[in-house]
Amino acid sequence: MATLIGAPVDPKPAKPVGRRQGVGKLAALLVSPTLLVLGIVVAYPIVSAIRLAFYQRNEGIDPETGVLETGNKFVGIDNFTDMFSGATGARFLNALWNTTSFTIVAVGLEVILGVLMALVMHKAFKGRALVRASILVPWAVPTAIAGILWRWIFQADGVANDLLPGDPVLWTTDGPQAWLAVVIADTWKTAPFIGLLVLAGLQVISNEVYEAAKLDGASPWKTFWSITLPLVKPTLMVAVLFRILDTLRMFDLPYTLIGPGKNSTDTVTILAFEEAVKFTKYGPASAYAIFLFVYVAVVAFVFVKLLGADVVGARTGRNR
Repeated sequence: MATLIGAPVDPKPAKPVGRRQGVGKLAALLVSPTLLVLGIVVAYPIVSAIRLAFYQRNEGIDPETGVLETGNKFVGIDNFTDMFSGATGARFLNALWNTTSFTIVAVGLEVILGVLMALVMHKAFKGRALVRASILVPWAVPTAIAGILWRWIFQADGVANDLLPGDPVLWTTDGPQAWLAVVIADTWKTAPFIGLLVLAGLQVISNEVYEAAKLDGASPWKTFWSITLPLVKPTLMVAVLFRILDTLRMFDLPYTLIGPGKNSTDTVTILAFEEAVKFTKYGPASAYAIFLFVYVAVVAFVFVKLLGADVVGARTGRNR
């Protein structure tokens, strides 16, 4: 049969055979309950906090009318500008410094101890299961309970002062020692979390890599620095990112261990809590929360861009 040259070709491709219709609608129907719950417990509180951040509670009597003011009034960005001026600004900047310093020091110590824990748990020796369980126990303790436990340890007649020479240290009073107590407690509590994630990264490394390095005469330190650390870097970066975001939102540990109203341990979340619960100033409290939300988002963005934490596995997908 002859083929006609220049015959028109149908540009529309044939529809796939056997494709079920309405799959997209079914998927949307199945996901809609989850989206509804997320909208109620996540989206609505965020929108409500953003709205409240531009309002303040009316207090006192209007000097022009002599009528007692009630309700909320729109103040624009006054709640945000007040965070950086006057006595409120000084307290907020101090809390922001505490939040940032806690994050830098505590996460740094947790990374060092977590990697060491992972290396110990990865070794094959008798009683390894017991060692793994004992290392992970602090991470399983609720943070509020951990704060109370460490408060007992740091009492004037507690274990910490019994182990230290000299006069007793008043750990739970305001001062640098209170800041150090929070760092110690947080490091003890969450270093096993980083150790657990790094252990998962160590277990996927092939033994052949270490055998080749041993045949080449590489020292243990050279093997760790050139082989182990680069191979566990993706897992380690994700663990560090999670810990940074969690520490920036720190509330329960310093609140239960030291208490509120302490200049050395106040954090942004504690200020927001006090403004909302103690003083019922929901506008300034919402402004604190919105600022912290933006601060955490910026830190996460910079961390991902500069250090290359592959959180969603995008690089793996491109390499396939």
